Amino acid sequence: MAGTDMDPEVARGLFEEGATLVLLGVPEGTELGLDYKTWTLGPRFRGVKMIPPGLHFLHYCSANSNGAYSEIGPKMGLFLSLKPREVLVAHWNKREEDLEFSQDPEEAERIRANLRELDGYLGPYPYDTLRKWVSLTDRLSQEVAIALQPLSGRVCAFSDVVPELNLTHTKDREEQNLPRNDQECQSMKEGLDKLPRMKQREGTELRFSNIPKQAYPPGATPAQITQYSMDRSYALNSVLESHYKEQPLNVLGELQFAFVCFLVGNVYEAFEHWKSLLALLCRSEEAMKERKDLYLGLIAVLYHQLGEIPPDFFVDIVSQNNYLTSTLQDFFQFASSPGVDGTLRKRAEKFKVHLTKKFRWDFDADLDECAPVVVELPEGVTVD
Repeated sequence: MAGTDMDPEVARGLFEEGATLVLLGVPEGTELGLDYKTWTLGPRFRGVKMIPPGLHFLHYCSANSNGAYSEIGPKMGLFLSLKPREVLVAHWNKREEDLEFSQDPEEAERIRANLRELDGYLGPYPYDTLRKWVSLTDRLSQEVAIALQPLSGRVCAFSDVVPELNLTHTKDREEQNLPRNDQECQSMKEGLDKLPRMKQREGTELRFSNIPKQAYPPGATPAQITQYSMDRSYALNSVLESHYKEQPLNVLGELQFAFVCFLVGNVYEAFEHWKSLLALLCRSEEAMKERKDLYLGLIAVLYHQLGEIPPDFFVDIVSQNNYLTSTLQDFFQFASSPGVDGTLRKRAEKFKVHLTKKFRWDFDADLDECAPVVVELPEGVTVD
């Protein structure tokens, strides 16, 4: 784990006030990261020191050495909220290939008393990535992160699944009117039907807000159904009412949580939720007129998130069916409506100019079905 160049004053402050994560017994070769940085661990690693107090994401892939080969397991992660000078201790559980956090306050005190001796085995927090990390999580509180992460406490890149039904014997399958397993398949469909239906193991699911499938209120007239299908404010208000009644802006924390779980934790399901939540926010015209602060916050959140994804990534994934460009095109169109607050309207216009320069997207053109529209920039204008 390499050292990090750091301003001496900052280093002194973090040494005095920073938290310490003591991770004992983690196998050499494990890929472990904190927030935006990942390391491959050497034999001397015992943890991370000088961690700024606040919310952090610890993530790791276990390493198994099998003779000449070493295998890296799926990525797991968890959100931690660290207090100034806190010492948090975890031991590696070989059987589970996971960290177990110590509940023994005496052990933490014992280690705190010996931190000087342990110092040479602790890597400093990657201060050079702190600004980036804060910009991606500034709306995400400890309470929101805890409410969204699985009950198991672990965010897993691959779902832990179990069969929906325990069908051990042929007669079990017959009772459920399912095809027998002891007969040859006549088609691909028949083969797929014989596979067990799987569901996520209880307690391992991410607990995202439930976005209503019905975009309009019960008993809506045909005119209202048409209106709410185009303007999704009813569905957005339902989400805010159900999950964020006291603090509506915490929905931006959920958007950040989903993005971090995808970008750092490699959870594809989180990316899908990020897209759904973003579409809900961007396509709620009435809400945009009523919730200025929410939408000023959304622009700031998106500015940092889109800044962290390489432009070619959009061509490969995000822009399938022009998802992002069409969603943002709707957002910019709604944001320019007469009823929208002037500050929000100007901020949205500046953001549109920024994205047009950065990704060469033209939000004023009719989008075709395949890819983002690329515009030719005037001579002398560079893409930052």
